[in-house]
Amino acid sequence: MRYSSFLLAATASASGIRHGRVPAPDADGKYTLEAPGIKAQFIPYAATLTNLFVKDKDGIQRDIVLGYDNTSFYPVDPGHPVYNAVPGRYANRIGNGTFKIDNVTYHTVQNDGPNTLHSGPNNWSYRVWNVTEVTNTSITFGMNDPANSTGMPGRVNAKVTYSVEPNKWKIVVNAVSPDTKTPIQVTQHTYFQLDAFARPDNRTVWNHTLYMPYAKRVMLADQNALPTGVIANVTEGDIDDFWTAPHQIGFASGNSNFENHCGAGCHGYNGNWALDSDRPKDKVAVTLSSEWSGIKADLRTNQDGIVIYSCNWNDGKTEFKSDQGVAGQDKFIPRDGCVAIEAQDYVDGINHPEWGRLPKQIFGPGDKYHWESSWTFGTI
Repeated sequence: MRYSSFLLAATASASGIRHGRVPAPDADGKYTLEAPGIKAQFIPYAATLTNLFVKDKDGIQRDIVLGYDNTSFYPVDPGHPVYNAVPGRYANRIGNGTFKIDNVTYHTVQNDGPNTLHSGPNNWSYRVWNVTEVTNTSITFGMNDPANSTGMPGRVNAKVTYSVEPNKWKIVVNAVSPDTKTPIQVTQHTYFQLDAFARPDNRTVWNHTLYMPYAKRVMLADQNALPTGVIANVTEGDIDDFWTAPHQIGFASGNSNFENHCGAGCHGYNGNWALDSDRPKDKVAVTLSSEWSGIKADLRTNQDGIVIYSCNWNDGKTEFKSDQGVAGQDKFIPRDGCVAIEAQDYVDGINHPEWGRLPKQIFGPGDKYHWESSWTFGTI
């Protein structure tokens, strides 16, 4: 099945698009950006990255992110895993689906147990964005989010620009609430598998190595993965220690607290680390690498938090893409088969004024929100 006619029509009718600079999207609705050492493909639905190709240590081009061959499946997948999309207007969890601004209480849809996840079932990762500008190396998606569309006050105008340069992918999000105060916090919800499921003996990410030298504190969470309010120091050798030295993601899998570490029934990671606020923003905040493929990915970001999710909830029934995997083996993503790395501000910071995050999470009227990150790819 080709990309749905509805989504193609939405792209074609996007207002303000600059035509003639690159060809139209392909038959599947994908826009392709290329630079030496990198090729990235995008669709307007959820401003989604569908494919990301970089070379491994042997010079083989690997597609290192999750997604679907059939682009029409992104809007209809009932699981809606937010593959490489932009959720908003408030990413991650809102405790009990409520928050206050100036002593007024607002309610959002509780779509994750007692909490709201990514602003509920009508968040930005369910929307078709407009393509407003495109070149061979850059694409900009725009969207106008009306007031109360996710239970939040005020309208928000947002745009995300993706660009590539040699061995690098950059993401910039700008948003503004013209009329009233409202929460704004986004992320690029990227799911990585640096082996592209091609390692024949192991499809998990437990052998991927993670290093976060500025992530010396972690937000303790309850059994619903909601921060409790306590921000704890991470000591050497602790289950959350990725700052004293690089560790494989599964390094603590033998520890008794590895099970249920990220919520009831969830082992591994689904938590929020606080980065050193005084770190140089041009320094690498996260390095993800795989010894098998030799691929290394370095994240730089202007955000002060990192969410790591090690894909506990995969049920082994979803297939990876046809450009991934090993010929002759099945094509199913196992539990723990990927890792999502999400740069953002502190999860549920709007409900913890003691953290001092409100100036970075409440915007308007007229305040400008700016988020940016970049991934640089190489080999180890």
